[in-house]
Amino acid sequence: MSEPRTDRTPPGPTEASVRTAVLEWFHDAWDADASLIEWRERLVDSGWAVPSWSRDWFGRRLPAWADRVAHGAIRQAGGVATPLGGGFGLAAPTMYDHASDELKSRFLRDTLTGAVTWCQLFSEPGAGSDLAGLQSTAVRDGDEWVVNGQKVWNTSADHADMGILVARTDWNAPKHAGLSYFLLDMHQPGVTVRPIRQMNDHASFNEVFLDDVRIPHDHVVGDVGGGWAVARGTLAHERSFATNRDAKFPAAATGRVLDEARLEADEYNRTYVWYPQRQGRADLVIERAQAAAVDCDPIVRQSIADLLSFHQAADWTSRRARAARELGRPPGSEGSIGKLALSEVARRSNRVHTSISGANGMLSATNGNTDDPLDAVIAEVLVSTPAQSIAGGTDEIQHNILGENVLGLPREPAPDRGLPFRDARVND
Repeated sequence: MSEPRTDRTPPGPTEASVRTAVLEWFHDAWDADASLIEWRERLVDSGWAVPSWSRDWFGRRLPAWADRVAHGAIRQAGGVATPLGGGFGLAAPTMYDHASDELKSRFLRDTLTGAVTWCQLFSEPGAGSDLAGLQSTAVRDGDEWVVNGQKVWNTSADHADMGILVARTDWNAPKHAGLSYFLLDMHQPGVTVRPIRQMNDHASFNEVFLDDVRIPHDHVVGDVGGGWAVARGTLAHERSFATNRDAKFPAAATGRVLDEARLEADEYNRTYVWYPQRQGRADLVIERAQAAAVDCDPIVRQSIADLLSFHQAADWTSRRARAARELGRPPGSEGSIGKLALSEVARRSNRVHTSISGANGMLSATNGNTDDPLDAVIAEVLVSTPAQSIAGGTDEIQHNILGENVLGLPREPAPDRGLPFRDARVND
């Protein structure tokens, strides 16, 4: 008889085994009367807040899908998982991937617990989709950087403690090579935040003015001049950021930690209350057609079938992208395809709702023209859907990504490629 093999690799974790381990820990650790911060400190220190991270930085070195499983198990058991917002979804993973150990030690734990909140300072009035064309400047002054410029479309900037900022540190380098990535204290002098009133009457975004703002040199993430690579990492995390907005708590569950979590979620979600309308509300077209007595109209029926079929196909693409991320695969073409599909769903929904509602689609509760809540929703849909083609990378940018990186087409002509940024044409 042959000797038993001793070099076999032990089986890896499964979703079931991870869920069991999380629940065993949760039932021992859960304290409904703790404060939200106290509970999340316990969660972070256990390694179950980000189990896919290394043990040195609050994780358990499990596969990427373990984060979803752990958070889901905690919520299903009636508990509270990780914070909502750009801190956990954008700043923390970017720091984990690129920041120095000193910066991680200073900010990661408080970011994961929600004690420190964050906003993203990337876009500028003259460089929206062309992030590398930004003109905000950071000039070295001893152990600090002095930053001047303007940022725009900044969610949560009005109440964030910190900001992740990309600024130009070298005007003599090509535009992608002259950028650096900083962590910015939003409460310091020289930072001015102003809300932007949108045409749907919401004010979810802000513009931020930076006037001689000072940032310590050790708050640079990555290398000086290497900010483009770090920013691309943040943008990759941003593609999955929407899934971080979903927080549901059992209605019957009580306790201080749950009460504080509900207040946190209500405040956070107020910013995104119009986002379903931005996506077109395809879920309402049948109900609206029936209410308007046009559900038997063959043209309307065909347009509804076309919309809902396309919407289902887009959802499948989104699920494939999500599954790839959970398996730890790098972002692929599914992200750009899915973004383009969502834009198309929004446009088609807009057209279908317009054909169903007609002039009633202009009725709005805010101006007192209607008492029907659904009339107001449709009016908001019609003025909100154009944003879907812009936010998170315009359709044109997504086409370029697919054409160049997936289809292998020639790169878009860029006369300023390789030139020092000061000699490049910019939008004033």
